Amino acid sequence: MTAIKHALQRDIFTPNDERLLSIVNVCKAGKKKKNCFLCATVTTERPVQVKVVKVKKSDKGDFYKRQIAWALRDLAVVDAKDAIKENPEFDLHFEKIYKWVASSTAEKNAFISCIWKLNQRYLRKKIDFVNVSSQLLEELPKVTEESVPSGENQSVTGGDEEVVDEYQELNAREEQDIEIMMEGCEYAISNAEAFAEKLSRELQVLDGANIQSIMASEKQVNILMKLLDEALKEVDQIELKLSSYEEMLQSVKEQMDQISESNHLIHLSNTNNVKLLSEIEFLVNHMDLAKGHIKALQEGDLASSRGIEACTNAADALLQCMNVALRPGHDMLLAVKQQQQRFSDLRELFARRLASHLNNVFVQQGHDQSSTLAQHSIELTLPNHHPFHRDLLRYAKLMEWLKSTDYGKYEGLTKNYMDYLSRLYEREIKDFFEVAKIKMTGTTKESKKFATLPRKESAVKQETESLHGSSGKLTGSTSSLNKLSVQSSGNRRSQSSSLLDMGNMSASDLDVADRTKFDKIFEQVLSELEPLCLAEQDFISKFFKLQQHQSIPGTMAEAEDLDGGTLSRQHNCGTPLPVSSEKDMIRQMMIKIFRCIEPELNNLIALGDKIDSFNSLYMLVKMSHHVWTAQNVDPASFLSTTLGNVLVTVKRNFDKCISNQIRQMEEVKISKKSKVGILPFVAEFEEFAGLAESIFKNAERRGDLDKAYTKLIRGVFVNVEKVANESQKTPRDVVMMENFHHIFATLSRLKISCLEAEKKDAKQKYTDHLQSYVIYSLGQPLEKLNHFFEGVEARVAQGIREEEVSYQLAFNKQELRKVIKEYPGKEVKKGLDNLYKKVDKHLCEEENLLQVVWHSMQDEFIRQYKHFEGLIARCYPGSGVTMEFTIQDILDYCSSIAQSH
Repeated sequence: MTAIKHALQRDIFTPNDERLLSIVNVCKAGKKKKNCFLCATVTTERPVQVKVVKVKKSDKGDFYKRQIAWALRDLAVVDAKDAIKENPEFDLHFEKIYKWVASSTAEKNAFISCIWKLNQRYLRKKIDFVNVSSQLLEELPKVTEESVPSGENQSVTGGDEEVVDEYQELNAREEQDIEIMMEGCEYAISNAEAFAEKLSRELQVLDGANIQSIMASEKQVNILMKLLDEALKEVDQIELKLSSYEEMLQSVKEQMDQISESNHLIHLSNTNNVKLLSEIEFLVNHMDLAKGHIKALQEGDLASSRGIEACTNAADALLQCMNVALRPGHDMLLAVKQQQQRFSDLRELFARRLASHLNNVFVQQGHDQSSTLAQHSIELTLPNHHPFHRDLLRYAKLMEWLKSTDYGKYEGLTKNYMDYLSRLYEREIKDFFEVAKIKMTGTTKESKKFATLPRKESAVKQETESLHGSSGKLTGSTSSLNKLSVQSSGNRRSQSSSLLDMGNMSASDLDVADRTKFDKIFEQVLSELEPLCLAEQDFISKFFKLQQHQSIPGTMAEAEDLDGGTLSRQHNCGTPLPVSSEKDMIRQMMIKIFRCIEPELNNLIALGDKIDSFNSLYMLVKMSHHVWTAQNVDPASFLSTTLGNVLVTVKRNFDKCISNQIRQMEEVKISKKSKVGILPFVAEFEEFAGLAESIFKNAERRGDLDKAYTKLIRGVFVNVEKVANESQKTPRDVVMMENFHHIFATLSRLKISCLEAEKKDAKQKYTDHLQSYVIYSLGQPLEKLNHFFEGVEARVAQGIREEEVSYQLAFNKQELRKVIKEYPGKEVKKGLDNLYKKVDKHLCEEENLLQVVWHSMQDEFIRQYKHFEGLIARCYPGSGVTMEFTIQDILDYCSSIAQSH
């Protein structure tokens, strides 16, 4: 067994760096006896892997091969079958149960014991050992020499766990040496004891030779020791010489140290001088202001372009000197403190001069601009501020300097600019709006002459109040719906007793030309205001250096308001908004400067709405376009916000106009003595839709008009039916037919996409009521004949056969001939003529539906005639009874009657 173990170790496990610890010869239980070996192995490298390997002898040769291997950690149960009696069978539970029969019980016990020790040493895993003697698991089994082959007891099962670990395999060199040694001795294998004694004798010989060699080398050691003593004496002499040399060099070292210290002091002095020169040059270069700059700051001309440029350069130089980053300790120098004080005094002096000069420029601008108000008062234009802006922009860099150096004076200039300019713009804008109102309402020659006279501010204010009063007395227009509804009553608007003598203006005088004139005036007003606001906002941004997308410093947000309070604004509801950016400050300045624009625009809108409520359509389109344009430039700008607020007012007026029209539809009253015709609000809707389509062509707010259309058309439909139900003079079907025909024609002509469903509905209503009116009217000319054939149809409906109807007493041939004789051709023509006259009385001339209705009646009469002829043919066959007139006679009668009228 030992030879097999060594062979397996050499051929199978050594190439795989594994060490064989235990082996058992087994065969599978219950099958044909095919022996194999189960081997317990560990790897020689860390980490140690423990395996159970199945080895089988090859069928082709006399060598062994590795068949399968299991990791010991996958072993779950070891079943020895019987813990008391000797039994060579045992089971190993891996992924499945493997049943084995060992060649002897001792081999099985040795293998199981080895597995238990490997588990305890390497895995610490709980493997269940079933039916295994506890003595076998506590110590190595006592195996006799007879039960186990020689040598196996020691190598596999003998000893303790340390014996297994101390086993070391011979390497190739050791094996080669042993083979050479054994080849030199013939009895090395046959007589091991003699071979061992021989090796022992040779070892003793070698030990003796080694001792003699050591004793022979003692003499040489003594000679070496003597040489070492002489070397030590030489070293002592060299040390004495070195000591004397060191004493000689000590004095030289002291002198060199003094020279080195002197050189260090000289170098330190030079370094300090260079640094001092650098500091002086830094202060001189960065804190020295040229005399020319000082003179410009003290006496520079702020009115000329050359003087402004010199002052700007001087101010920039001063700012650089004041903002220089001083090095540590500079601020403690007296000269630096004096220079900084001199710079502060120059800054204060120049800031006062600059602020005073700019204040004078603002005041002068107000006086100069007011002198041009007279010539603009008769024209619908606003004065141009571009020259003033151009002159002030020369000071933009100085304003930036003032903003960064003295924010208090900068803020004061901002407040003064807003105060002066707000008063100036207020005068200009109010005069501008007064001219617009005069042009909208019209005025007399005397008032025009009065308007051209030069006026002082008080006179302007007085005239403005007068105009406001007169416009307040203007009665309202009065949409076209009002025109139609008040024509019957003959009401006229009251005369105006103000400065603007409006005269007697009836509602019918407000035609398309007046509205077009209003549209042009309103557009001119907005076109004048828009560039004015944009130019002023652009100027404020450039002049006061307020970037529209840059956050302002915290000090600016906490600065006092331009009116003396906290920097905030009152907008509509009066809620103050904290300033968080320079963009907000621009908007606040614009609100203060142009505070009169929004109320003036609202007054103008109110006046336009009072002149003609349809003006709200023009204003809605124009204002929407300008708001859209302003929002594309800057959605949060003053112009965009103001126009947006005014647009809300315009939209309310537009909604109010629509609501008034619907209310007036509901209040319309018709005459009981005259025919209805086309209702006033139907004609008004046509006028409104035509006007609105021309105004809202390509407009941005088309959705508002579509909503208004929907409200109006619903009101028209409902009130047409209401009036038709209340009509006494004109039949209901005629009222419905004429008005819905008019509505359908209007919608077809205008092609309003949002009213397609209403157009179809109007056409259907017109068609239904036309048919209803025709059928109702045709029942009268042949009344007896209609009643006779209705009776015939009733008998047939009761179940009487058609050919038997002639046997009924009331419906025999004689009765039929009697009824037919009552309607000869002459009588039919007379009846149709009376019907034509009656229809002519019912229908109105505006809609021109007489021929349409007459043609429909002709078709319906022919249809009835054919129906009567069919009944005669079916119910009175072979009687020879026929009508006394033919279809051609009917066509001739109808044509003759139509031509005669």
